[in-house]
Amino acid sequence: MPGLSQLWPTLLVLLALLALLVFGGTASAQDQVVYHIDDATTQATKGLRNIRNHLDIAPDTRIIVVTHGNGIDFLLEGAKDAKDSHVDYGALVGALKARGVSFEVCNITLVTRNLKKEQFNFDVTFTPSGVARIGQLQSREHFAYIKP
Repeated sequence: MPGLSQLWPTLLVLLALLALLVFGGTASAQDQVVYHIDDATTQATKGLRNIRNHLDIAPDTRIIVVTHGNGIDFLLEGAKDAKDSHVDYGALVGALKARGVSFEVCNITLVTRNLKKEQFNFDVTFTPSGVARIGQLQSREHFAYIKP
């Protein structure tokens, strides 16, 4: 069996690797957040403003907005806030997209509501299931979850 003096170089390498994993990986990690919108009437305006504020404080955050059910309505062409017609979703979404925010629409919702992809005014991504996508982002990619 080798003595401690023979194992010392190996132990130093292992300690250095452990320190790199513990301290090196956390310093450069990017925050990742999924915003979940399933009711545009009550969540869209508030959610979009929350995202803007979020990016004002933490501009390097990776944000994905996942929508399904009635939550997709604010992404439809010409959509405006039902409570305040002065709120133009096009301008709010466009400004957030310019800052790197991604918007995803549930394909199950499209089929259920008989909508077409062409009805969306923005460059959105279509995901097979909004709920499944949120679960994947949280469990596989370690996104924080926010529901405005």
